[in-house]
Amino acid sequence: MHQFSRFSAFSLIFLLAGCAAAPPPTAPDPTRPWIGETYRSHAVSVSHPLAARAALDMLNNGGGAVDAAIAAQMVMTLVEPQSSGIGGGGFLVRFDGKTNAIETYDGRETAPASAREDMFLDARGGPIPYRDAILGGRAVGVPGAIRMLEMAHRDHGRLPWARLFQPAIRLAREGFPISDRLARQIAGDRHLRKVPATKAYFFDGDAPKPAGTILKNPDLADTLERIAEKGADAFYSGDLARAITDAVTNAPIHPAVMTLADISSYQAKKRPAVCAPYRGYNVCGMGPPSSGGLAVAQTLGMLDHFSLAGTGPNSPNALHLIAEAERLAFADRAGYVGDSDVVPVPVKGMVDAGYLAERARLIDPAKARDGLVDPGHPPGAEAAYRGPDDPLKGLSTAHMSIVDRFGNAISFTTTVESAFGARLMVRGFLLNNQLTDFSFRPEWRGRPAPNRVAPGKRPRSSMSPTIVLNKDGRFLMAVGSPGGSRIIGYTARAVLGVLAWNLDMQGAVDLPHVMNRGGATEVEEELIPAIADLKAMGHQVEVGRMISGLQGILKTPAGLAGGADRRREGAVLGDDGP
Repeated sequence: MHQFSRFSAFSLIFLLAGCAAAPPPTAPDPTRPWIGETYRSHAVSVSHPLAARAALDMLNNGGGAVDAAIAAQMVMTLVEPQSSGIGGGGFLVRFDGKTNAIETYDGRETAPASAREDMFLDARGGPIPYRDAILGGRAVGVPGAIRMLEMAHRDHGRLPWARLFQPAIRLAREGFPISDRLARQIAGDRHLRKVPATKAYFFDGDAPKPAGTILKNPDLADTLERIAEKGADAFYSGDLARAITDAVTNAPIHPAVMTLADISSYQAKKRPAVCAPYRGYNVCGMGPPSSGGLAVAQTLGMLDHFSLAGTGPNSPNALHLIAEAERLAFADRAGYVGDSDVVPVPVKGMVDAGYLAERARLIDPAKARDGLVDPGHPPGAEAAYRGPDDPLKGLSTAHMSIVDRFGNAISFTTTVESAFGARLMVRGFLLNNQLTDFSFRPEWRGRPAPNRVAPGKRPRSSMSPTIVLNKDGRFLMAVGSPGGSRIIGYTARAVLGVLAWNLDMQGAVDLPHVMNRGGATEVEEELIPAIADLKAMGHQVEVGRMISGLQGILKTPAGLAGGADRRREGAVLGDDGP
């Protein structure tokens, strides 16, 4: 049995003709925990239905979660180019069904040797506008996705590497229907038409290609065939590597210097997971250069000192506590987090139980803190950076959560940074603009920013691929989201939905968002009834749309239940096995 939590009807007809789709899940009901469609064998929750289909095919044919993730990523390079692809990077968190171990893989992009700490400053020494920084060669980091996925496959792959590329190669040659969401983003992006290669691919003349158009990409098919045959070395050396350096160096907008040595020297890395308890569960995520695992862990660790179970998830009291915990977590994020290979990050101290208890005591259950919050003093920390934080930027990215029949689970967040990355197309794929995730100001009042630009350094991320273990140390949940620095709040809210309020996975994904990134408390429109109370507590409130893309899988007594964010076009698929 296959379930789609959300999908493009055109895509469904095109690829899944004959498969019966279940109706969308009902609204969450907190009195009925663990409800929803379930699968006994394996399940995937992926940001695009065509990528979900590719992932499920790998699982149905004996593959593991890593195999499914690779197949999905290759398809997403084609069908969701605005969000992720082989020209970008990502973080992958894996649970091992035999050992109960958590591993994390770092495929974050790196700055080329030519990068300078003042590269995003104007002639007067101030930060250049973000909308200008994201375009062209200057913003491109050395892509990490392919090298990282090859490392994960070498460790845990069950199917041949080349087989994982076949669904994407076939779709690239035969074509796929442009979804409503992709069509809207093509039409709404004013930069794609400025670069001849992207204009030729996404436009008919001066008109953006509409939804339903069958889009073919033979160049990408050729690229994927080479990587499938020769492995990641085909990407990081030879003609493909030269094409990347040429695109960056000869970019029509902000050309920069990226060399073959920058590309060939790229290394994916295995990092220690960041794990912290919440209500007896163990919440695990990605450490630096991502701030996501730390900020989610800190938020939950502080909230563990308050009773949320007695409140409704949308009650003013719950929203207030979440916002105040995140306000403190974001202060520490700005003060300490960067690439831990380059700057000291007090990871253990930031999730130390005593430190989080100390930070939790700063939260007044009835009143919001006034003004900016300083970073704390976690054990082992050097002096904190207290300068202004980066612009709250970067809205693209994609996520997938996968559980295989062997009990292994994947939470994988992948990105090209802002929509369509740097708008530079190379051999059928778009290059990232990930270097704009660095702090534009290298220092403040003589104190260097932990996330300042440096050659070979990885920019700080907010990606928060998360795996939750139950009280016996076994897999319970995989979840994550796109959304720039809001990813942290989206992910924490979904985890709380399950662990604090006992919602099913879809119910947790459906929760309206609240968060605080160090300034105003941001809420979605569904939370307007709580605004008066939040303001009475001292919150400055901003209301707006928050386009998360949460994808999650929850292990329940009845089987694996998925959730896909209705705000985007993700899908849940699964199988009951033989």
